[in-house]
Amino acid sequence: MIEMSDTAHEQLVKYFSDKEPSPIRVYLASGGCAGPRLSLALDEARDDDEVQDVRGFTVVMDKELFDQAKPVKIEMSYLGFSVSSSLVLEGAGSCGCSGGCSSGGSAGSAGGCGSGSCC
Repeated sequence: MIEMSDTAHEQLVKYFSDKEPSPIRVYLASGGCAGPRLSLALDEARDDDEVQDVRGFTVVMDKELFDQAKPVKIEMSYLGFSVSSSLVLEGAGSCGCSGGCSSGGSAGSAGGCGSGSCC
């Protein structure tokens, strides 16, 4: 199952208020020094995707990744959109910058970069 918080839904409604809604892809991004994380992008559905209607928006995700990550939740924080799931991803954990980075326990967690100066 893919869920979407009220605040994430409100932001998407605002974003698409003057344009045709595009499918929203949940994908695995490299994530820099904090390691891989789930992220969002606008994209079209592919044959090997899980496709779900989530609060009026089409959300697509590679079926194999979805099976490993479900349940998936799209949320909004002061840093922007974030995606959380049951998928445990290993990251580098630090990068030697002044603010430091730490790897969160779940994919897509908003944490990771203390100062934002390295990631």
